Amino acid sequence: MAWEEEKDAAGRLREYFEKEVDGQEKKVGDHCGDEVEEVREKEVSLCAYEEEEKDGEEDAGKVLDLGPLVSLIDQMEKDKDDESLRRWKEQLLGTADFNSVGDKLEPDVKILSLSILSLGRPDIILPIPVALNPKGSWFTLKEGSSYRLKFSFSVSNNIVSGLKYTNTVWKTSIKVDRSKEMLGTFSPQLEPYTYVTPEETTPSGIFARGSYSARTKFTDDDGKCYLEINYTFDIRKNWPSASPV
Repeated sequence: MAWEEEKDAAGRLREYFEKEVDGQEKKVGDHCGDEVEEVREKEVSLCAYEEEEKDGEEDAGKVLDLGPLVSLIDQMEKDKDDESLRRWKEQLLGTADFNSVGDKLEPDVKILSLSILSLGRPDIILPIPVALNPKGSWFTLKEGSSYRLKFSFSVSNNIVSGLKYTNTVWKTSIKVDRSKEMLGTFSPQLEPYTYVTPEETTPSGIFARGSYSARTKFTDDDGKCYLEINYTFDIRKNWPSASPV
C-alpha cells in the first residue's frame, strides 16, 4: 500500500516532539511561525486526501461504454466462416467452458478465496463469504513486513472485461491509502483463476501501529460489483502468536 502521506505526517509530528523534549529555545515569533507552517502543511495534506477522494468518485462514475452484451455462443457464431477471425477468437477464449455458458449475457464472477502471503509466515486465510460488516479485527500484520495478496475466482456465463480490485484504507477517519489493481479480461472456464498482487510493505513506527478500517471491492468495466467487504485490521509491533484461520 502507498503509505507515504501518513509517514510524512508522522515524521513531522515526531520531529516537533523531539524538539520540545530536547529543550531547544526558540523565539516566540519563530515558534508561532513554525506552528502556522505546520498547520499549512496539514491543510495541504488534507486537501490531497480530498482530491484523492474526488478522483475516486469520478472513477466510479466513469463506466466504459462497451456496447450491447452478446452471449458467448453468439460471439463464436459470428463470422464463423472467417478462418483467421475464428482462430483469433479461440486463442482469446482459451479454455472457455461452453457447456456452462448457455445464452446468458451477464458474466458471473465469484471470489472463491482471499489470503495474505508473507515470507516465512503461514498464509493468512480470510474466510469467504464474510459478514457485511465483520466485528473486530479481521487480521493482524506486523509493522515493516512484506506481503502479497492472493485471491482465486471463477468466471462463468460470459467474458468479464476489465476485472479490477480496489482497496481503500482509513485510520481515525482519515484516508491513508487507495490502491487499484487491474486484473484483466477473463473468459469462462472450469478451473478457477488465481491472482497474486505485487509485493508491498506495511508501514512501521509508533504512529503506524494501531487499527485501520478498509473497504475492498471487485468490479468490472461495466461498473458491476462482484464483492464488497468492509472490515478492520491491525498493524502491531509483532506478529500475533497464532494467525487467524
